[in-house]
Amino acid sequence: MEVVKKKVIKLLDARLIYPISDSPWVSPVQVVPKKGGMTVVKNEKNEFIPQRTVTGWCVCIDYRKFNNATQKDHFPLLFIDQMLERLARHEYYCFLDGFLGYSQIPISLKDQEKTIFTYPYGTFAYKRMQFRLCNAPATFQR
Repeated sequence: MEVVKKKVIKLLDARLIYPISDSPWVSPVQVVPKKGGMTVVKNEKNEFIPQRTVTGWCVCIDYRKFNNATQKDHFPLLFIDQMLERLARHEYYCFLDGFLGYSQIPISLKDQEKTIFTYPYGTFAYKRMQFRLCNAPATFQR
C-alpha cells in the first residue's frame, strides 16, 4: 500500500490528479511487479528453471470495465514502416521525445470524473490523459 501512497503523492505534486468525493465511474488500483531480468534457479527435482526477477512495483489502474463501456475512436494509427517511408523522402528530419506523452493531453472537465480511482487513502481523478484508457493512443496520434 505504501507504493500506491507514494505514487499518489507524486501525481498530486505534478498536478496530474486531484481529490474528488465520488463518481459512478470508480476504477480499482492494482499493484503489479515490474519485471526485470531473468535468473535460473533449481526446483525441487534439481532441474534448472528460468525465473523473472522483480525489480520493483508498478501502480496500475484497472480501466477494463470503463473501456468496455467506452465508444471506441477508430482513428488509424500509422505503422512504423509507413512512418519510415515518409521520412526517407526528406533530407532533414527532427526527433521529438514526448515527455510523459499522454500526460500532455488535457481531459475535458466533464470526462475527468470517468478516470476516478480509489484506494484506502482517498479517491482521485485525472486531469490529463493516461495509459490504459482505450482511446488514448488514437487521441495522442492526432
